[in-house]
Amino acid sequence: MRYSKLLAPTLRDTPADAEVVSHQLLLRAGFIRRVTSGVYDYLPMGLRVLRNIEHVVRQEMNRAGAQELLLPMVQPSELWKKSGRWDKYGPELLRFHDRHQHESCLGPTHEEVICDLMSRELRSYKQLPMNLYQIQNKFRDEIRPRFGLMRGREFVMKDAYSFHANESCLAEEYDNMYQTYQRIFTRLNLKFRAVEADNGSIGGSASHEFHVLADSGEDLIAHCSACDYAANVEKAISKAPAYSYDDSTLQTVSTPRTSAVEDVASLLNAPLSQLLKTLIFTITGGDLDGQHIAACVRGSDQVQDIKLIRALGADEIHLASSETLQQLQSSIGFSGPVALACPVYIESSLQGAFGLIAGSNQQDEHLSAVNLQRDVPNAIYIDLRQTQEGDVCTHCAANIAMSRGIEVGHIFALGTAYAKPMEVMFQDEQGKRAVATMGCYGIGVSRLMAAIVEQCHDDSGITWPVHLAPFQVSVITLGKSETALAASQQIYEGLLDLDIQALWDDRKERPGVKFKDAELMGIPLRIVVGDRGLESDTLELKTRLGGAAEASLAAVCQTAQTMLQEMVQEIPSSNT
Repeated sequence: MRYSKLLAPTLRDTPADAEVVSHQLLLRAGFIRRVTSGVYDYLPMGLRVLRNIEHVVRQEMNRAGAQELLLPMVQPSELWKKSGRWDKYGPELLRFHDRHQHESCLGPTHEEVICDLMSRELRSYKQLPMNLYQIQNKFRDEIRPRFGLMRGREFVMKDAYSFHANESCLAEEYDNMYQTYQRIFTRLNLKFRAVEADNGSIGGSASHEFHVLADSGEDLIAHCSACDYAANVEKAISKAPAYSYDDSTLQTVSTPRTSAVEDVASLLNAPLSQLLKTLIFTITGGDLDGQHIAACVRGSDQVQDIKLIRALGADEIHLASSETLQQLQSSIGFSGPVALACPVYIESSLQGAFGLIAGSNQQDEHLSAVNLQRDVPNAIYIDLRQTQEGDVCTHCAANIAMSRGIEVGHIFALGTAYAKPMEVMFQDEQGKRAVATMGCYGIGVSRLMAAIVEQCHDDSGITWPVHLAPFQVSVITLGKSETALAASQQIYEGLLDLDIQALWDDRKERPGVKFKDAELMGIPLRIVVGDRGLESDTLELKTRLGGAAEASLAAVCQTAQTMLQEMVQEIPSSNT
């Protein structure tokens, strides 16, 4: 490609609304442009990278035995009502009516559509197992799109769905996809970690997320410093440090205008771990819809909302209003579990704890020497706290560490959660009708582009791995002489003959501009063609990460090919 014909509008300044590095660099390098909130154009350079990522994903999915198909983005409401998700999914599902007033949605995921297909096409156990995948645009009406491609409303996703005759067959495919994802992210040259995860709105019995490690990641990952245990904090389990305090008679202490746990601890000269933090929530969805409950953790801990939601079988929880607190005979900032007029859920590690300080439910007062067994006899104990740095691993007793991650993949063992209501049936070996069991497996392809940039960049711009770069080589012509132009064209065509993707910078720009653009775009190798080098028959080749070589005009294409091959070999063969 000649640069003079390429749509690649680079920017010298960082856009003001771009918060993270990937968003900044993808805009500056001319890979994407914003259309509206959370929706982006992929310019030619961006699309080339996207296709390179898709190529890796597609190769590994095919290798794993999956078959590619393409499902519609527009989905009829009947399918979602049949699965039970039409009302449950929430406002992220963009619903609309066509001219015939038929209700549909833009697909955020495709469980319903693939189940509808299989309910009509699946006949016998002999067709199973089967894994079907697609790479397609999705739309989720995010309440707060941000960080460019990392949290958009429209995005490119690889989603796969497997169907099985039994749970043991599903377990085998789940492991197959786990290993496939390991290969995909390794081939993309990423530092990543697979972690146990909450099933979320997709449902099912088990799931793992795959996170690219980056400080800009929205997810917090707990992982053991010694063993392989790792989990999203929404799912993580750990042992909290053990504390003990003196047991004595329950007493009321005055804490005027002091409600925050840190301030109460300071006023009473007590450690945060001695305080009992009580939050009162109103529940939405499930059997407890509209009811109120209290959740209690130590003052040094945080309530993990997702754990609580799953324990309650709810869709959402919200902090109770001041009116609700009055109905429960409690007070804002002074809530406590003793004699509270609603069910009380307490962090399981606090079972049997005593000598605690808690709100009294009366303004400007707390209780000291709270004994949970004695004073809150009907409490329900569940895993409620969010794992923290320094907790003890339940698998090996080493310390838990925390990292930030960008979720780029998620696999689920769904069981019959969708197949049963969608009537995905088959005839089993005994000739009886049976419900298929399912798995689903997603990768955020467009998010991967951003995640790669988060790990692969420096002060000058992007540093794409060679097999993902939009072009592998940039041929930069210096000056305007016919000799330099003719030599550049010869090199450009020679590279194409070797099946090397080359960008010939034939623009009438200063050398510094050409060099800066090549670095900003992350082209792995550049060849500089100028009169001085041609006179001495010594052309300069330089890699994006600082490697250098020289070659004659006759040998420069072969030298470039060798250097590119060496860069490919530097990509690790397995995740470390």
